[in-house]
Amino acid sequence: MRHQKKTVKLGRTTAHRDALLANQVCSLIEHTRITTTLAKAKAVRPLAEKLVTLGKKGTLHARRIALAYLHHNEDAVRKLFAEVAPRSSTRNGGYTRIIKMGPRQSDSAPMAFIEWVDQAVAAAPEAVKAPEAKEAAAPAAEAKAEVKAEEAKA
Repeated sequence: MRHQKKTVKLGRTTAHRDALLANQVCSLIEHTRITTTLAKAKAVRPLAEKLVTLGKKGTLHARRIALAYLHHNEDAVRKLFAEVAPRSSTRNGGYTRIIKMGPRQSDSAPMAFIEWVDQAVAAAPEAVKAPEAKEAAAPAAEAKAEVKAEEAKA
C-alpha cells in the first residue's frame, strides 16, 4: 500500500522533477534567496533542509551524498558545507522560510521567496526599503528649510 508516500509531482516526470529540485536548491545555496512558485518552494524546502543537516555532519560520506543529490555541483556543495551549514549549527531544523508574494502577472500562479532563515544581511524587498529612504530624506529636507530661512533673513 502507498500510505504516507505522497509527493508533489509538479506536472513533470520523476527525472525532470529531481533535476528541477536539485537546480533550485543549488540556486538557493548560491544566491541565499530565490523567487519561484509557491508549489515549487514547498517542494524545495524538505530537500534543502535535509542537505543542511548533511552539511552539519560534515563527514566525507555526507559530502558524497550531497554531491549525489545536487548532481555533482561541487561549488554548491562546497558553499553548503563551508558557509550555510555552519551558520545553522545551533538550530535544530527550520533552516528555510517561505514568504508569499502574490500572483504572477502572466498566469496568476502564486509566487513566493524561499530563503535561509539565518542568512547574512540580505537585500530587502523594495517595500521594506521605502521607509528607510523617507527617513534619510527627512534630514536633508530640514537642512534645505534651514538654508532657505537663513537666506530670507539676509
